[in-house]
Amino acid sequence: MSGLPKDLRPIALVVVIGAIMSILDATIVNVALQTLRTDLHVSLSTIQWVSTAYLLALASVIPLTGWMAERLGPRTVWMASVAAFVVTSVLCGAAWNAGSLIAFRVLQGLAGGMIMPIGMITLAQAAGPQRMGRVMSVVGVPMLLGPVLGPVIGGLLVDNLSWRWIFYVNLPIGLVGLVLAWRLLPKARAEGLASAAGHATPPLDKLGLLLLSPGVAAVVFGLSEIGTHGTVGTPSALIPLAVGLSAIVAFVLRALRIAHPLVEVRLFRGAGFSAAAGTIFLLGAALFGSMILLPLYYQLARGASPLEAGLLMTPQGIGAALGMNVGGRLTDRIGAGRVVPVGLVILAVGTIPYALIGGHTPYLLLMAGLFVRGLGLGATMMPAMAAAYATLGSASEVPRATPMLNVLQRIGGSLGVAILTVVLQNRLASNLGSGAGGSAAEAGTLPAALRDRFADPLGAAFAHAYAWSLAAVLIALVPALLLMREERRARTRAAAADGEPQPAAAPPVPA
Repeated sequence: MSGLPKDLRPIALVVVIGAIMSILDATIVNVALQTLRTDLHVSLSTIQWVSTAYLLALASVIPLTGWMAERLGPRTVWMASVAAFVVTSVLCGAAWNAGSLIAFRVLQGLAGGMIMPIGMITLAQAAGPQRMGRVMSVVGVPMLLGPVLGPVIGGLLVDNLSWRWIFYVNLPIGLVGLVLAWRLLPKARAEGLASAAGHATPPLDKLGLLLLSPGVAAVVFGLSEIGTHGTVGTPSALIPLAVGLSAIVAFVLRALRIAHPLVEVRLFRGAGFSAAAGTIFLLGAALFGSMILLPLYYQLARGASPLEAGLLMTPQGIGAALGMNVGGRLTDRIGAGRVVPVGLVILAVGTIPYALIGGHTPYLLLMAGLFVRGLGLGATMMPAMAAAYATLGSASEVPRATPMLNVLQRIGGSLGVAILTVVLQNRLASNLGSGAGGSAAEAGTLPAALRDRFADPLGAAFAHAYAWSLAAVLIALVPALLLMREERRARTRAAAADGEPQPAAAPPVPA
């Protein structure tokens, strides 16, 4: 944070604390899923909704961010969201069965969905386009380290206390965030969003909210049901898919006609923003989907404890920290469009060992792969966000673009978690059969003797699931290459408007 200008540091500090709490909670449960499914006596396809429901709830409330920020101001909305998040975290910790835990996770996601995008709106408008690389590298710290620190912290809490403390831990973090927001977020920031767009606060698109949020949830549920039953023909999949897709199509058609839709879909008319959005969506699916698999692999296939599984994932944090530092500087120097495709290639290379994983794959190879994955993530996720902002026509579009990007990332993440978990469960059932190995795996407990006996089938099941994650990364290269072209054009237009002789990015960030 020392590389940021002094005027941005107080805002960045508050934003990072809020993001840590929100994103950490999206990943801290990953390492506890094995314990949860055992203690609550449910299947893997059921307990994965503890993560999926949270991400879906986050996505459903994010579209309200732009309207709430313009109506009440980011400082007020941020503090209210954090306070509600703390309360619902306590409810999650007090859950008595899987159903109550999933329900409370929905409330928790609804409470905390605006924390990250409100902070990004405030920072983006304060920084301006020429400082977005540095700003996004700071905001990216919790976004990319959260999936690593979350399992470590979760492992410590599960091993030494209980799974309930993975939710209670939000209480002190939230209180600190509220105190700092009260002292450091200036009230003046609450007055500029609506005026930046040149109009009064628009009315809330209530019908759009009723169409979009349930529609997305229905689509994700339908896709997970396809994976669970192995067929598209089951009514539990077809009906939610049909209803969800119809609602989303109706929302889009309506949003193109009205002046102030819940989500500004007209932004997708710009090829650059569309390319950035596609990249971010696929990255969300690959990141959150794959991060739920690794703790399960270490615990189910290798017999590791929750803490050991969390510690084995730390190389990705080291790689992400390095990748974010280099990626942020290169974004300001040469443009995010050139950084993102390289980051995706690095991410794909780091994922290959997991697409080939076995029951006895050396830990050294797995940790090296995680380090390379971290490098790729650090040079991809936040530069893609910065590139999306660079392709916008004006700063007044930032409050509407930010919720859209966050929605896409969370929807991608929820789809990735739901699909990859169901793919894994089906492959486990197929590889282990209905005998002792299959029954033990379904129950979440594999004795050492059975684990050694079924090591190769277990590894093959996880490799199959990770191959899906690798495919998402490779597909993301298509919009990323388009983004590189469009972001370069946007920089050329901006340079011409400023009277510069040639397109140039911001000056290099001092060391």
